[in-house]
Amino acid sequence: MGVRRRRRGSTSTRDLLRTVPGIGPAAANQLVSDLPELGKLSRQAVAALVGVAPLNRDSGVMRGRRAIFGGRRDLRGVLFMAAASAKRYNPLIRAFYQRLRVAGKPYKVALVACIRKLLTILNQMVRNNQRWRCAPAAAPPVVPPV
Repeated sequence: MGVRRRRRGSTSTRDLLRTVPGIGPAAANQLVSDLPELGKLSRQAVAALVGVAPLNRDSGVMRGRRAIFGGRRDLRGVLFMAAASAKRYNPLIRAFYQRLRVAGKPYKVALVACIRKLLTILNQMVRNNQRWRCAPAAAPPVVPPV
């Protein structure tokens, strides 16, 4: 088995993941080792694989609550801590988290939504082999007083 060589100008998956604010060395290593499917599956499939996709508990006409369960537990724990950091240091995740909290979502519900959004961003970055670039968040429209 020969040594795998990277093309000139390409970066490793670990280096791509490290460019996102909130993803540290431990989270990047865990993602690379425990989620080799990152960048190869759809966002829904990756979320379900990690265990952050909302699954229903319906039976007949009864509608139950949506919950997250299953998936790769260790990875979900690492992503929970990464999202907790990202909600503080990543402007995109911070704005998303604050919008959910203002809408009345509980802390953990908002944080799991941030995990899923962060996972979707990471999946797309790895798929397109692009580094993190954050577009400035659009300011809400100013409504003049009547």
